Amino acid sequence: MADSTWQWDETLYAGSARHYSVGRWPYPPEVAEAIGTALDLDGTGRLLDVGCGPGSLTLLLAPLFEAAVGVDADRDMLAEAQRLASEAEVTNVEWRHLRAEELPADLGTFRVATFAQSYHWMDRPLVARRVRDMLAPDGAWVHVGATTHQGVADDDPLPYPRPPWPRINELVARYLGPVRRAGQGSLPTGTPSGEGEIMLAAGFSGPTRLTIEQGIVAERSVDEVTSAVFSLSSSTPHLFGDGLPAFEAELRDLLTTAARDGVFAERRRDVGIVIWRP
Repeated sequence: MADSTWQWDETLYAGSARHYSVGRWPYPPEVAEAIGTALDLDGTGRLLDVGCGPGSLTLLLAPLFEAAVGVDADRDMLAEAQRLASEAEVTNVEWRHLRAEELPADLGTFRVATFAQSYHWMDRPLVARRVRDMLAPDGAWVHVGATTHQGVADDDPLPYPRPPWPRINELVARYLGPVRRAGQGSLPTGTPSGEGEIMLAAGFSGPTRLTIEQGIVAERSVDEVTSAVFSLSSSTPHLFGDGLPAFEAELRDLLTTAARDGVFAERRRDVGIVIWRP
């Protein structure tokens, strides 16, 4: 990790699962289209989504495969994934509660392994080696990078005010301190970089990079922005302890004052796709 003193623990996203589908934008259909085209996906083979959370990417990509497995270390995330899969009538996904470091876990061989906003929380060299051994010879590792809780910070005119993210961050810091929280620990220097060197050292080749340009202006409610805040590892509900009701009351008051008729607008960010071959 960026901070060698940080260690993963099971409270990393405790209490945030129910906020994902409310506070985070879904990945656009163009992500599935781009991955399907780049990898010539035809409905066969199996998908492994590692750190799947509530299935945001798993459920989008599952129709491109015969079967899919979503793996996550948070039971609440998997329960939410099962709920959303049932709502979407997606029936070809199996959900497994385990950490990425526990792979291969007798899960077998996969055509594609995906990581969406999850790889930086793992023992990356170990996971890269283990997942590479789980891929078919013509398989692929796909990393999807996106910021889905917050839009582009620019000055373009929008139909409604932008959420006051700097003031939101100041409020979080007032309750939790100036250093970014993450589970029981903190990340003073943020999450790590250097993924390319790790992948090459693990025996992968590439990468191929794709960008899904969005630019869509989306309207957001006070409830949605509130859930966006609670969906983050740095401000997941349990971190506030007994101060949670007071924090949420202040947050909602801030947002209600800043919105117009209870509505914000943000321009959605682009999504990056990085493909590695074993």
